[in-house]
Amino acid sequence: HFLKRLKMASAPDMELKKAFAELQMKMVDAKQKIKLTDMQVDSFKRQIAHAKLTDKEIGALPEGTKVYESVGRMFLLSDIKAVREGLDNKQSVCQDKIKNLESNKTYLENNIKESENNLRELITQKKSVI
Repeated sequence: HFLKRLKMASAPDMELKKAFAELQMKMVDAKQKIKLTDMQVDSFKRQIAHAKLTDKEIGALPEGTKVYESVGRMFLLSDIKAVREGLDNKQSVCQDKIKNLESNKTYLENNIKESENNLRELITQKKSVI
């Protein structure tokens, strides 16, 4: 009778152990992704700030002034209007990417919470059985 009870107690322990290992892997993976997302958001915010500052400086130049725009490792002669449009476009693209990253981060955080809650339910379920 005692051995039967011991075997029953060890089986749920293995199931809990497996669930804990799964949760730990999910948490590590999600935290890495969240950290990467935060770094990308910071990078896009810096790009937006850089574009705003450049736009402000170009806005102070007299109309008709020719400016150079960097494209890869070269510079192209351009007019102020085209450069400012490019900067505005860059800002809006960065804003959209930040929104996508933030929603992805929220999804990851909710996924972690859901996994934790499922594990808590499993633990309470096992306690009620024993």
